[in-house]
Amino acid sequence: MKSITHHHNQALREVYQAIRGKKLQYHISTFGCQMNDHDSEKMAGLLETMGYTYTADETAADLILFNTCAVRENAELRVFGNIGRMKPLKAAKPELIVGVCGCMMQQDHMKHAIKDKYSYVDLVFGTHNLSALPDYVRRVLLEKERVVEIIADGSIVEGLPVVRNLDVKAFVTIMQGCDNFCSYCIVPYTRGREKSRTPEAILEEIEGLVEQGIKEVTLLGQNVNSYGKGLVPAIDFADLLHRVNAIEGLERIRFMTSHPKDLTDRLIEAMTLDKVMPTIHLPAQSGSDKILQAMNRKYTKADYLGLVDKLRQMIPDIAITSDLIIGFPGETEEDVDDTIDLIRRVEFDAAFTFIYSPRVGTPAAGLPDETSERTKHERFDRMLAVLNEIVIAKHKAREGRVFEVLIEGKQERSAAYQGRTKQDFLVTFSAKPEDIGQLRPVRITKARKFSLEGELV
Repeated sequence: MKSITHHHNQALREVYQAIRGKKLQYHISTFGCQMNDHDSEKMAGLLETMGYTYTADETAADLILFNTCAVRENAELRVFGNIGRMKPLKAAKPELIVGVCGCMMQQDHMKHAIKDKYSYVDLVFGTHNLSALPDYVRRVLLEKERVVEIIADGSIVEGLPVVRNLDVKAFVTIMQGCDNFCSYCIVPYTRGREKSRTPEAILEEIEGLVEQGIKEVTLLGQNVNSYGKGLVPAIDFADLLHRVNAIEGLERIRFMTSHPKDLTDRLIEAMTLDKVMPTIHLPAQSGSDKILQAMNRKYTKADYLGLVDKLRQMIPDIAITSDLIIGFPGETEEDVDDTIDLIRRVEFDAAFTFIYSPRVGTPAAGLPDETSERTKHERFDRMLAVLNEIVIAKHKAREGRVFEVLIEGKQERSAAYQGRTKQDFLVTFSAKPEDIGQLRPVRITKARKFSLEGELV
């Protein structure tokens, strides 16, 4: 663990002095997961400490950052499209600073693609040197230098300023990196090996958030179930949940993401704590043992179903969500049938679904793949039809039931308010501004495909 360095603090002060009174604005576009969302909150905190203010209007910004994701090809394509849009904006406003950061930049071929093909990008950095942003901005702004700096791995930096996007909920990173090396996944290569924050640092951050009015925290990590590896004295994720649960004033605890191989009986028992919400995101990826082995997932279909049985025995009202991939190299119709059988047996409450896209540098990228894209899409649609039927039917069965909802605020482009149940179902309803932050019972009046409408009881 380390804190932001004196050098970076000095750079922060220099930028602040240089732009004071100029009313410069920044804009951050974030791609990918909640980890990226939280990284963007930290970058926003650093920029605002430097003296920048946020704008939702890219054309009004003096500094634009693209925080990228490398997990899916589609996210990468969107990033390139967005960077391309900056060329005329930069031409019209030469002093505009354009930066690209995040997981994509941790891949050498992506870093060179940005550096060589997009000469108007001023700043390129990765996931491990986010805390150096003040120095990078200083060098671009004051020294007119083009900065391209990627480090292979790094320590967790404590004490960074954060601009939170919500008034009642907050993300709290408890660890970074991943040691699992699933054969299709680029994350261990972009986020590095697992490193856990100390429980003291995590508890101090959450206690500070509660003092600011935060009612719910989501504990983040690529694999929160393996939290604590290497910490002295020894602690695991179940221990951490007990300690967070004891924080006075905190109402709700969520976490993601969980790897099935590390979901222990002790952790399932900790999930019965009163502030830990009855929901878990437990990526299955496939229901075929052959494909799971090729993915290096380290569990079988039977193992996964056994975990689901334990979760529902201990927490009967739990909502279980998942990630599912179709089209992994070597997948057959029978393998897809196995995945559909898993969906039917588990009856997921929701799932993120993907058609496999090879990631350069991962073992699976070199596997032979003879299945046509058309066949993959047909199999994907067949799987999705079964999943959606189950999800929609489960939503419909919630009509008339009453759930406790944390009221988060008004919806964008709507007069309705929204909040989430303990199980993380999104509900919209009529409320008043003074209701924000309150835990209120809401009766479900109508189930839409993937959301619910209700009324305050």
